[in-house]
Amino acid sequence: MAFTYFFRDAFSIDLAIKKLLEEKFVADSIRIWDAGCANGPETFTIALLLSEAMENAFNKVEIFATDIDENNKFGTQILSGIYPKTDLLRIPKNIFEKYFLQIDDNNFKINAHILNSIKFQKHDLLSLKEPYKKINFIVCKNVLLHFTYKERIEVIKMYHRSLLTNGLLLMEHTQKMPEELSHLFTKLFANAQVFQKK
Repeated sequence: MAFTYFFRDAFSIDLAIKKLLEEKFVADSIRIWDAGCANGPETFTIALLLSEAMENAFNKVEIFATDIDENNKFGTQILSGIYPKTDLLRIPKNIFEKYFLQIDDNNFKINAHILNSIKFQKHDLLSLKEPYKKINFIVCKNVLLHFTYKERIEVIKMYHRSLLTNGLLLMEHTQKMPEELSHLFTKLFANAQVFQKK
């Protein structure tokens, strides 16, 4: 799914990041999986907000971005970190000026500090094979609504398998946790779909 943009639903992402850092994962490392990342704005938003929150400790962060990427375009753009100016207008000015370098009249490149934290991999969520283990934080927004109810249940079970105990799952604001899985997660906030693995 390609519909996304920089700092989309930043409020929910920021809430989840604050909770994530409260869990004291920083002592070791933080492993994040952005599932269904499209061409990367959400992935970079997560990285930018984490970098701002963690400062020098950000080097402990590892972000895995995955998408089915049927046209083989998303991974190329994510790994280059180059976006047209029109895609970057929603980024707060102080963050934009700190992390982006203009490379020509229309395009900007995100700095290496952020870019090096991200790894892209093609992955089909409906394979139900988790590509990563021991994940602290999974973000899955604007993907599950394209699946059937039964498919959503199976994909969320896969996320549960991937997460460490107390790990977090952030879903689309309109996407509720299926009742059948309520025993696996605790909803943390009334105004955001942030769930913690029990």
